[in-house]
Amino acid sequence: MARSPKIKIHPTARIEEGVKIGEHTAIWDHVHIRKNTVLGHHCIVGEKTVISYDVRIGNHVKINSFVYIPTGVTIEDKVMISAGCVFVNDKYPRAFDPASGGLADSSPNEETLFTTVREGATVGAGCTILADLEIGRYALVGAGSVVTKSVPEHALMVGNPARQIGWVCRCGQRLPANKKTMKCGKCGKITTVKNKNRTSK
Repeated sequence: MARSPKIKIHPTARIEEGVKIGEHTAIWDHVHIRKNTVLGHHCIVGEKTVISYDVRIGNHVKINSFVYIPTGVTIEDKVMISAGCVFVNDKYPRAFDPASGGLADSSPNEETLFTTVREGATVGAGCTILADLEIGRYALVGAGSVVTKSVPEHALMVGNPARQIGWVCRCGQRLPANKKTMKCGKCGKITTVKNKNRTSK
């Protein structure tokens, strides 16, 4: 892989063929990025993180240490994935292949499921994100949560399984009420809830 001088890659990181990394992105020690993954500009990937085949990651994304991101995951711009998060891409995993009785192939196949983390969302430390779901724009998933279903935009989610306990502003501050229109006490932005669709202005 040709490396731009504007990309910082620690000498212990392993970057496989076909990986594309945007400028001003930093890859820290003992990171492993599998083939054909695309990582945008102005990103950080923390130590000992593993990103699998064909993952798509946007710009201005922060991925902390000890994160596992498998094939089938898309992370949009301005997302934060905190330390120790694990994503899943299979609902019924087995170590063995029932047809042959041998070890199952870990390559993507027709049973690989897809998950998207939308722009501006934060996934807190130690979360587990199950397969075949979406985390909405600017949502915030609290530390240690287990996400089993899709998360609305601006939702504040906690627990196992994760449940919604409120709303958060685009700036990350918890909104003061559970109304159709809420004003952030920190940045002053208005978040409007209409028919379960969230918009900010």
